[in-house]
Amino acid sequence: MTEPVIEVRGLTRRFGNLTAVADLDLTVEPRTIYGFLGPNGSGKTTTVRMLTGLLTPTAGEVRVLGHELPRDAERLKRRIGYMTQKFSLYDDLTVVENLRFVGAIYGLGRRAARQRIEVLLATYALGPLRDRRAGQMSGGQRQRLALAAATIHEPPLLFLDEPTSAVDPQSRRDFWERLFDLVDAGATILVSTHYMDEAERCHRLAILKDGHKRADGAPAELMAAMGARVVEVEGADLRALKPQLAALPEVVSAAQLGSRLRVLVHDRIPDPVAWLRDQTLDPLPTHLELVHPSLEDVFVTSTGEERP
Repeated sequence: MTEPVIEVRGLTRRFGNLTAVADLDLTVEPRTIYGFLGPNGSGKTTTVRMLTGLLTPTAGEVRVLGHELPRDAERLKRRIGYMTQKFSLYDDLTVVENLRFVGAIYGLGRRAARQRIEVLLATYALGPLRDRRAGQMSGGQRQRLALAAATIHEPPLLFLDEPTSAVDPQSRRDFWERLFDLVDAGATILVSTHYMDEAERCHRLAILKDGHKRADGAPAELMAAMGARVVEVEGADLRALKPQLAALPEVVSAAQLGSRLRVLVHDRIPDPVAWLRDQTLDPLPTHLELVHPSLEDVFVTSTGEERP
């Protein structure tokens, strides 16, 4: 049986009186993309920093790629890649100069670095930009450069902390295709994100809030077990209907999506459509339809708030 790439038990980090991460259990299997989803302040970045050896836990047991943390933090750093939310390479160096610098940090010899850089320039469509300074590149181009730098030493484990927060939708889509290529080649990836569509691409996902893990599983499993049913409601005055629906104790949330309301009803109600029809609402809905849940619905039921 293959050993987990990351195994965490009771991981906790406190800053004075603030508990940023509380008693977190986590298992990440090889060759998967594992996602962290949660609002700002939920503990995503703090957890990533502890798993990379950059931050010492207050309590808990952490094992990453067979290394015990924080004891083996320095040995681990050679075997992982880390891409931060903020671009962290040098704006006044060119693409190739940045990659040479990072390669030297990871101990690549000149010949190995040169060969690896040529592969990365082709893989991430950076060849025409090889002599361009990083500070003159677009957000999507800088993102590709940062990913190339994080993988120059071919790490078996890659940490990505909200890597697509400053790029356009097409660049985000292309970026994720490259992540799946890395997994196909044998890598394991842990990524934190604010985007629901990205979270749905993960093999497994943890939803965090206030330092606590509220849900953990494959996206499809989480949607099937979220504890609520979803009804889409149409009507003449949705702005008037929404607060009336949200005030019902059996309703988890009500959110407007264009010309309809998406209403989450506790699954203790066996027929939520019939139940909503029986409620005293003004104006009455014109159409009610039971629909499939989304990952955003899971987020709402797990955290009690709308998407970040």
